[in-house]
Amino acid sequence: MWRRVLAVLMFAALSCGLAPGATVAQEQGVGSLKEMFARLKSCWRARRLPSGSPGMEITVRVAFTRDGRILGRPRVTFETRDASDDERLVYRVAVMETLQRCVPMPFIHGMGDAVAGRPLTLKFDDRRNSLKPTEKRAWLTTTTL
Repeated sequence: MWRRVLAVLMFAALSCGLAPGATVAQEQGVGSLKEMFARLKSCWRARRLPSGSPGMEITVRVAFTRDGRILGRPRVTFETRDASDDERLVYRVAVMETLQRCVPMPFIHGMGDAVAGRPLTLKFDDRRNSLKPTEKRAWLTTTTL
């Protein structure tokens, strides 16, 4: 009897896309932006790209409600300039699927109050075959006089 119940629960967890160890992380609430971004990263699935594509960068603005649902519609605010229309479509779909997998975001009470209605900018950088530029921070460079 118990084996059958356990088998049904395991099937339900696997059919929802949950790994056995992932249920612990979902039971805990998201209490900081760092945890929220880590959760979004865990929901990201790399897509098959058109041949020869180096990947791209896409930025999306989204707002959440107190209970972790998306408020309004996510809006793409940036895409890599040299990306083809096919690449843009692939990445837009991947980002929206990522949001669907992670929503509702299980915010703890205080975190839900803090982010409710505030627009958040999510940057997805999936440039695979090209070197990512490094920012030069001349103003932070120490010099000896």
